[in-house]
Amino acid sequence: MLLGLYISVPFCRTKCSYCNFASDVFSRAVFRRYVDRVCSDILRAAATAEQMGGRFERVVDSVYLGGGTPTILDVTQLERLFVTIRQNFNLQDDAEVTVECAPGTLTQPVLDTLQRCGVNRVSLGVQSFVDQESSSVGRLHKRTTVVDDIARLRAAGIANINIDLISGLPHQTAESWEVSLSELIAAGTPHASVYMLEVDDDSRLGRELIAGGTKYHAHFVPDEDLTADLYERACARLEAAGIQQYEISNFAREGQESRHNLKYWTRRPYLGFGVDAHSMLLPSQKGTEAVRFSTPDSVEQYVAGGAMKRTHVAPEAALEETYFLGLRLTSGLNLTAVARQFGEKAVAASSEAMEELVAAGLVERQRDVIRLTPRGRLLSNEVFERFISSVENVG
Repeated sequence: MLLGLYISVPFCRTKCSYCNFASDVFSRAVFRRYVDRVCSDILRAAATAEQMGGRFERVVDSVYLGGGTPTILDVTQLERLFVTIRQNFNLQDDAEVTVECAPGTLTQPVLDTLQRCGVNRVSLGVQSFVDQESSSVGRLHKRTTVVDDIARLRAAGIANINIDLISGLPHQTAESWEVSLSELIAAGTPHASVYMLEVDDDSRLGRELIAGGTKYHAHFVPDEDLTADLYERACARLEAAGIQQYEISNFAREGQESRHNLKYWTRRPYLGFGVDAHSMLLPSQKGTEAVRFSTPDSVEQYVAGGAMKRTHVAPEAALEETYFLGLRLTSGLNLTAVARQFGEKAVAASSEAMEELVAAGLVERQRDVIRLTPRGRLLSNEVFERFISSVENVG
């Protein structure tokens, strides 16, 4: 089974107020030590897989550099990462190679390096095409920056571009959201990701919202109902423009779905390198369905050689993953395939939950396929919890 590779680059020019990822602003001295450690881990990948009890695959059909902002690395560091990957893995000729970029970081040397390293897909963290909204959360770019970056990427032969948007940003209104959606559609990119603002205590903006304060423009954040309305409006506008929803937060023109991200949702093997990077491999021995392991979630611990956490995924846990990951896809989950892998008892255990969710209008069933309804996507966490609780005691 072909492997996906994920490289975490947790460095940013500024820390956005809504961000709850393991990324931050660091000195360039840290960049060098970090890249050294990542390259060392890539060299040891086969031994690590064996140590974790996973089956090592060397043939790769997707590579994803995520962040943070990988494009703030020095070009020699970027190139070193790609050279190390190619020296230790067999990259297919048609492999999807993605790099996340913050608009405004695509200098000509960086763009030349991406071309030289075989990057054929770029994900732009736009979040909003409205300058006031972008600046309110710490983004450093303007709308014109994004337009220019897209034009320069296409001129360099990189036309497979994703644009991220977030509904629920400070100062956002139904009218300003229409501006962002219109700009996104006019850009003509083949892929888009639309997220609803997460409110939790893992980000500065989230903590301020929970506290009812006014820092970070928290008092200008739309309420949950408007945020959900904006998300639903995006789904409708993008579909009308031929950009079909294929996952809760992801939309693509036909044939342009993210190959790498589909590995996560279909439980195919991938290796992660860098801080807070997660991996899932098929087991080297019978007894478990998969092996998952992850690196430390702080740069300091990771660079210092902190231990990885390992989890052997038992059949029951694999069944739960199959439900909550598979249901993220608009194509839904095939119950015949579930029964084939986990047994008829596994499907029977979820039948009551299925009936309840169908009656509530959160799930629809067509023959052996179940999928979330539009309302179910808005309440997906509740749906997933109901399915998981229904199969917890399947033996």
